[in-house]
Amino acid sequence: MLLRDVPKLAVIVPCYNEELCVRRTAEKLLEVINTLVSKNKILSDSYVYFIDDGSADKTWEIIEELHKSNPLIKGTKFVRNFGNQRALMAGLESVREIGCDCVVSIDADLQQDEWAIEKFLDEYMKGYDIVLGIRNNRKTDTFFKKFTAEMFYKTMKFLGANIPMNHSDYRLVSKRTLDLMSIYPEKLFFLRGFFNEIGLPTTYVNFDVKQRMAGESKFNFQSLMALALNGITSYSVVPLRFVAVLGFFMALFGFAVGIETVIEKLFWHNSPNGWATNIIVMCAFGGIQLFCLGIIGEYVGQLYREVKARPRYIKDVELR
Repeated sequence: MLLRDVPKLAVIVPCYNEELCVRRTAEKLLEVINTLVSKNKILSDSYVYFIDDGSADKTWEIIEELHKSNPLIKGTKFVRNFGNQRALMAGLESVREIGCDCVVSIDADLQQDEWAIEKFLDEYMKGYDIVLGIRNNRKTDTFFKKFTAEMFYKTMKFLGANIPMNHSDYRLVSKRTLDLMSIYPEKLFFLRGFFNEIGLPTTYVNFDVKQRMAGESKFNFQSLMALALNGITSYSVVPLRFVAVLGFFMALFGFAVGIETVIEKLFWHNSPNGWATNIIVMCAFGGIQLFCLGIIGEYVGQLYREVKARPRYIKDVELR
């Protein structure tokens, strides 16, 4: 791989009701940028770009104040809440327009170790276009979150989307990656799947996770489930094949039961009288059918939202 020139770095930070964190986050990220500039690892016009995902608190007012005091703090505000993935998309697309050689995405609470950005840059300078952050452990998570996260990664791997275990949205991507991303037209973009599918030179950096500086995580079970369903329906058709295979075996089972009933009637003159058994089988098969319809419905819903082609997000204000 070819070595690269000293890059201009952009750091994007999606925010939703993070008034307790955003000021301290900006200070820490500027400290990282200044340190990296002094080491001649990035250019002096590298910057931080906040995306306010329709916050209801004073997050945007603080970002505006930070921008007035330091032009290296930039950002945009959505007209309403569009979700974390769309906020990340807005950040990636915006910094591509403003200009950068590479971009790092990081959470507003800085639970991810911000000093790992230097390791990301070291790998970028070796020629990697995508550097994925892998957390060393999940000590800061509850048992429920650990369990659901592990199940998510294992499920995605089983379904064909080989996302590295314990990789979230802490990563570095190059300008080349952003240019390729711009030709993907879908509205419901699953970034973790895209960056692992695209095929550009990719490597990994491990980092430690810290406790939140303040406030609570905005990710709840509902948002995590929506992310998982989006990832599955965006990057795998295995569930649809599962429905087809299950339907075949259900039909085969029904055919076998029908033959057995006819044989009993012809040879032993018995009529089936298992009323309770019939009810149980009908309920079980009915539940399986509804489950399969639900899987198909998720894919139909995905197509429905894509066909409408509504914008991923709508910006209200932007500070450059």
